[in-house]
Parts: sequence; C-alpha cells; structure tokens
Amino acid sequence: MSAAGIDYSQLYSASLPDPAPRWAPFPKYYFIGGNNDPEQIPIDGLIEAASSVLRREGAKLAIYNLGLGPQGYPGLRQFVADKSKRQRGIEAPVEDILITTGSGQGLDMISRLLINPGDTVLTEEYCYQGALNRFRKLGAKLLGMKLDADGIVIDALADQLAALKAQGVTPKFIYTIPTVQNPTASVLPLDRRHALIALARQYNIAIFEDECYADLLWDGIEAPPALYALDPGCVIHIGSFSKSLAPALRLGYLIAGWEIMRRLLPLKGDSGTGALDQMVVAEYFSKHFDNHLAHLNGVLRGKLAAMTEAVEKEFGSTAECCAPKGGIFLWIRLPANVDVRKLVKPAAEAGIVFNAGPEWAVSPDNSSNCLRLCFAMPSEGTIREGVAELARVCYEQTGIPVRSGNVPR
Repeated sequence: MSAAGIDYSQLYSASLPDPAPRWAPFPKYYFIGGNNDPEQIPIDGLIEAASSVLRREGAKLAIYNLGLGPQGYPGLRQFVADKSKRQRGIEAPVEDILITTGSGQGLDMISRLLINPGDTVLTEEYCYQGALNRFRKLGAKLLGMKLDADGIVIDALADQLAALKAQGVTPKFIYTIPTVQNPTASVLPLDRRHALIALARQYNIAIFEDECYADLLWDGIEAPPALYALDPGCVIHIGSFSKSLAPALRLGYLIAGWEIMRRLLPLKGDSGTGALDQMVVAEYFSKHFDNHLAHLNGVLRGKLAAMTEAVEKEFGSTAECCAPKGGIFLWIRLPANVDVRKLVKPAAEAGIVFNAGPEWAVSPDNSSNCLRLCFAMPSEGTIREGVAELARVCYEQTGIPVRSGNVPR
C-alpha cells in the first residue's frame, strides 16, 4: 500500500464509463446543452410559491414521498393530468402519472423495461444523444428512421419494417420525439401520427413518445394531439419541466397505463424525486403556467431569429438551417465536404462549444456536416458574436464560408 492509500485502479468495476474531466466554467459562446435563459426564471413567483406551500404542507417533508406513495406529489400529478388533457389531448388519471427525476430517469426506466441485449430499436435518424447512448449501453441495435421537414417519413418506415420482417426481425420499440423533434425541431403531422400508430399495431411494436419540448411551440403553431392521446394502448409517454421552467429542478413525468406503470415503479431505484421541488412547481404552475409559457416562448423565438439571421449573414448559402417550430435548438447542414468534428477543437480554443452532428445521429455517415446550436441560454448579442466567431473558425479550417476578398468580418 502506498502513502496515498490503496490502488483503486485494481478495484474498479469493468463496466465503468470513461472518467470525467474536472468541471470548468462555461466558455464565452456556449451553444450546447439544454439550458434555458437565466433571466426568464420566475424567481419572485417561485419564492412566493415555496413560502405558500411550505406553510401549508411542509410538515409532510418528514416522511419519504411525503407519505403519499412513490408516484409523486399528487398536486403536481394533477397539474400534469390537466395540462396534458388541455394541451396534448391526453386523458390520463393521476394514477397513470409518475413524477420522475428529470425526463432522463424516465428514459432509463423505460429502456430497462423494454431492452434486452441484441434487441432492435428504431429511432429517428437524427435523435437525442442521451437516448441513443442509453439504448446502446443496454445492448440495443439502433436503426434510423428517415426524416424530412415534417418528421418521420411514413412510407420509408413501412418499407423498412417490411424488410426487417422478411429478415425475421421485429423491433422492440420506436423511440420518437414527434412534437418539436430534437435536434430538427419538426412537428409530426396528424396523418403521419395515425399512420405511425397503425404500423406499430400491425407489427406489435411499442411506441416510446418523448415530448420534452412540446410546451415550447411558437405562437400560431399548433401541434396535433400526442401519440398517447391517439392510442394509449401502444404508447408510453414522457415529458419534462426542464425546458418550460428550469433544468436544475430535475422534474419530469411519465404517463402509462397501470399494467405498464406497475412494472416501471420497481425500476425507479430511489427514495422519491425531490418533494419540495414538486410542491413548489405544482404551486407555481397551477396559477401561472400559461402566462409564463407565453412569455418564455416569445423570448426564445426572438433568440432563434437572432441566431438564424446571424447564420445567414455569416455563412450565407453554405449553411442550410431547418426551420424550427419551437424548442431551443437550430439544426444546421454545411456543405458535404465539411466535417464538423474537425472544427470542435479549434472552435473550443476560440471559446465556442457546439454539438457536432454525428453525436445526434444514428449513423455519422449522413451527419458529419451537421451541427446543433442551442440558442436558449446566451443573449442575442452573444449569439451574433458567437456565430460570427464560428464562421471565422470554419473558414480558417475549411475555406467555407468563402469571404469576399478574404477580408475578416
């Protein structure tokens, strides 16, 4: 034994992930992650809600789960039921709602419920990195579903499923973000939703519906009912308060019928999601949800406009932007000869971080020239400066975008 203690490197589990680096402060141009605008946190309203609910129900904090069962604070579950019915068309009693520690816990639980090593799982070809990583970690084989500007291309999916059946393969489930897709921010039309459900029923494939961004829709854009609303018999649904309020509160929710819920509850693996967080959010949102969301979405849409204008100014016709219908991300495609992975290091040296496309795709083959920028946290001025710096780095590394006379902007 050395003076420093035992050699833990000889004791670690063989299945550990790579070690984490030390945390460092955010760089100047931080275009990754799912953070929101710090100035839009309703601090005074949360203080008032916390004071009110603590005076009324604070004594319950003495008991795990407030002494009210493992599915979460009834007031928040009732709010989720009411919100989901009013905005997403979901008819779900509070007994079918589970409050989770962020939507990530819901992802973990549903993945563990359904995936055995070697199972085939279908996801959108561009998709949430956190979901892809979870499915792969459990040994799933991932296949991408073709997307267009409106989401999953149903005819292509039908052909894909028929081809898999001919090979003797039935996917375990379809993972989809149909309402403000991540990263493309599309919204799946109603006819495609019905067709997707029909295919799931035809092949006996579960649908895992992730609606973490469904609250963040621009004024004038209406999303069709959730897939769960159309057919709760073949859909498991998750949502989140991370994007509509605050990610650090770590609150999400899961909606499923009791036969599924009773198999999920043993997988929660904790002694309850933070009860005070649940109580405060229920108290605040039960009175202020609509007004808060309308204001937040207006701010986010303004930031998107600033980022889109900056990309058009700095990259010109060399950058193709998806047209987000909501959310906090802009998905950008550069010319095919640009590999954005080669920009990550020089961009970081210039104080810029962004998500390279292959991290958000089933296959890097069709995404190496794509990138995802988050516009929610930085100010509009920082967005414009950061996009200009990114264009400069891209030009220095690839010659794209071409600049008139090669004069720096």
